[in-house]
Amino acid sequence: MADHPDRIEDSTPPGRRPVFAGLGLRLGGGTGIMLVAIAIGLAAGLGAVFFRWLIDASQDLAWGTGGTPLAKFARSSWQLRLVVPAAGGALVGLIVKYLAPEARGHGVPEVMLAVARLGGVIRPVVAVAKSFASALCIATGGSVGREGPIVQIGAAIGSTVGQLLRMPTRQIRTGVGCGAAAGIAATFNAPIAGAFFATEVILGEFSTGAFGAVVISSVSATVVSRMLLGDVPAFAIPEYSIVHPAEMLTYAVLGLLAALIGVAFVRALHASEDLFERLRRVPDWIKPVIGGLGIGALGLALPQIMGVGYDTIGATLHGDIALGLLLAVLAVKLVATTFTLGSGGSGGIFAPSLFMGAALGGAVGLLARLVVPFPMASSGAYAVVGMGALVAAATHAPITAILIIFELTGDYGVIPGLMVSCIIGTLLAQRMYRGSIYTIKLLRRGIDLQAGQELNVLRQLRVRDVMTRDMEIVPRSECLADLYDRMINSLHYEFFVVDGAGDLIGIISFDSLRQGLPHMQHLGRLAIAEDLMSPLDVFLREDDDLDVAMRQFGKRTLEELPVLPAGGALRPVGTIQRQDVINAYNKEILKVDLGGSLSSRISSVARHRTWETVGGYVVSQMEAPPHLCGRPLEFLRLRQEKGIQLILIERGADGRQFILPTRTSVLEAGDRIILFGRREDVNACGGAPVEKVP
Repeated sequence: MADHPDRIEDSTPPGRRPVFAGLGLRLGGGTGIMLVAIAIGLAAGLGAVFFRWLIDASQDLAWGTGGTPLAKFARSSWQLRLVVPAAGGALVGLIVKYLAPEARGHGVPEVMLAVARLGGVIRPVVAVAKSFASALCIATGGSVGREGPIVQIGAAIGSTVGQLLRMPTRQIRTGVGCGAAAGIAATFNAPIAGAFFATEVILGEFSTGAFGAVVISSVSATVVSRMLLGDVPAFAIPEYSIVHPAEMLTYAVLGLLAALIGVAFVRALHASEDLFERLRRVPDWIKPVIGGLGIGALGLALPQIMGVGYDTIGATLHGDIALGLLLAVLAVKLVATTFTLGSGGSGGIFAPSLFMGAALGGAVGLLARLVVPFPMASSGAYAVVGMGALVAAATHAPITAILIIFELTGDYGVIPGLMVSCIIGTLLAQRMYRGSIYTIKLLRRGIDLQAGQELNVLRQLRVRDVMTRDMEIVPRSECLADLYDRMINSLHYEFFVVDGAGDLIGIISFDSLRQGLPHMQHLGRLAIAEDLMSPLDVFLREDDDLDVAMRQFGKRTLEELPVLPAGGALRPVGTIQRQDVINAYNKEILKVDLGGSLSSRISSVARHRTWETVGGYVVSQMEAPPHLCGRPLEFLRLRQEKGIQLILIERGADGRQFILPTRTSVLEAGDRIILFGRREDVNACGGAPVEKVP
């Protein structure tokens, strides 16, 4: 088992052969994968077309028919501009609450998480919930884009196809990438950019097999989009070119400014999320209503910031907007987008990034013409480049940004300036702020997609989950003889010295006590704990993660470290051993591997199955025992008291709702769970007889 980690994920139970097996095709072969990629591309392309129709239909229902979206917003009464976004926020909040929490926000981080940690498994209901939540948010004036939702919708379609065909985990991940690429390709009429977006952002790696499937899917979706929506660029613009070589300096300055705005956008978005998270007394489904009211209030003065904003982008690209208005919509669009998404609205950040980039580029072009001594292209050319530069700075994906702007406009003339601005914007943004607008949400949850699985696991586990309350507390005045008696009868390696108030002041190690034994006869009643202790230079807090714990252990040769409460208190509440951290890490790594592999196969497993792994540990699937239901997992203390780890929860009659357990998760009657632990501990919890994994 240890030498073949893919054995579980690649084995197919008898009677559960893939759908294509009857046709003589193996999904592991190139032909089968390409056929699946085509199917995902066609389905995601249709999903993208339906999503765009749903936005238009909802917009007509909310604001009336006739005219562009901006015209509809502008001609509406001030009462309607306040009420409609608020009503849309209420509907979005209810969909997110009762149908799919994953539909909240811009969606791409959830897709990246599914690829990195969940074996590519995304619930099918996400595609439906995201379609309606985002369509309603955009149609009622929410300051978000349609590209992020289409990525999540396409990814959910790709994942669902992979699960239905019982594909191995690696191929399900590829299917998610195919769906994401198809979504971008269909909405932008940009197959090349769609393929590179999925590879650069979603999958995070270039491999020949996966890239080929992604390209096929992207092209298939584009064919569907062009047949149903027409083969035209998203933005029709005049032809631009570099007028003077010195313009490259101006484009470099634009790249620097795009980095500043991009970082400000990322910071503002998550500051807004934190702000609404602190409104604990406000129900989650009400928060988008507050966001909708805020958007409506901003839209009273600047209706241009409502909705996707393609009308305003088009006017900017043609140089039809004055400098003052460009600066105003740039600032207000940033606030509006962060307010929409921070409050719990549903939609993407791609279109807002294009909007702000166009406004920034147009403003730079107009200002530069007033000060530079050489001839320049029109402000529209700088607006085109600004779109790409800001997208690159916010997403840290310059290749995708360059390709998507080229395919959006179909103009080769701006490519040199676009490349300069995008690369400079990306490099500076990465130096200023580590996370992109897609990864920062995951980083804040301890998931670093670039740091590798090992560091992610350590950062997701907290000291409080691993520590024990049993510890050796020693008064500062305890003599050496009493310490020696304590050492003989104790199972601990370190002794924690406290003062009269119970606060920790130092540590005495087993080795320090052993070195004092030769002097016991003379110093047994004279030397005290305070004389023998080491200064308090290493300790942990309950809310520290295990990455911090490992770094603290690396500073000293201690086997145990004291654990103090979260905050500033110094009274010890427990201890954590070096081996505890290592054991927790090993269990989590195995949990991640098995969780991703098994989650796509859960429906094909018998009612009660237990797999033997290594070292006496087993993985067991069972119905949730009644004695575990009804209380949050943090109160059950499965890891600390029962020695078992809950890996996954399967909920719903259709067996397709998979939940990663958290401290606040509550098991319900009828849930099916996957447990990991020693054989005897799992059996005591209600497991079945152990079966060897073939």
